[in-house]
Amino acid sequence: MEPRRFVCVMLVIFGCLLGTGVGLAESSNETAGSEIREVIIAQIVAFASDDAEAAWQYASEDIQQQFSSPDAFMGMVGSRYPAVYRAGSIEFLSLVPHPGFMIQTLRIKGPDGRFWDSAYTLTDTDEGWRIGGVVVKEAESGI
Repeated sequence: MEPRRFVCVMLVIFGCLLGTGVGLAESSNETAGSEIREVIIAQIVAFASDDAEAAWQYASEDIQQQFSSPDAFMGMVGSRYPAVYRAGSIEFLSLVPHPGFMIQTLRIKGPDGRFWDSAYTLTDTDEGWRIGGVVVKEAESGI
């Protein structure tokens, strides 16, 4: 095979392999996104049901170390994050991958009817995805 043709064939093969790798990364993010949504929903349902033990199991080890018990964790969420604690509805917005963690953004309708934008930080552990924190701010109103 002549050198020029060989280079062209190698470039095509490399492009196909690169495309496959991107597809695998997208597929991996889709799977992670589905698992992350399940974890967030399960924790919000646990809050709504006042099930401290269930809500606690979705918190990261770092969060669990900051609080002495599931009840202490539940009390903190209820007082600091009422929109999360008693969410009326949630809308998943975007999943943002980072090295070592993911950020899932949501829009939450709080118990008072106002909307809140939130960003959940999650890490993948041996036990599955765990919530390492959430930042909540009131959503800007639009038309």
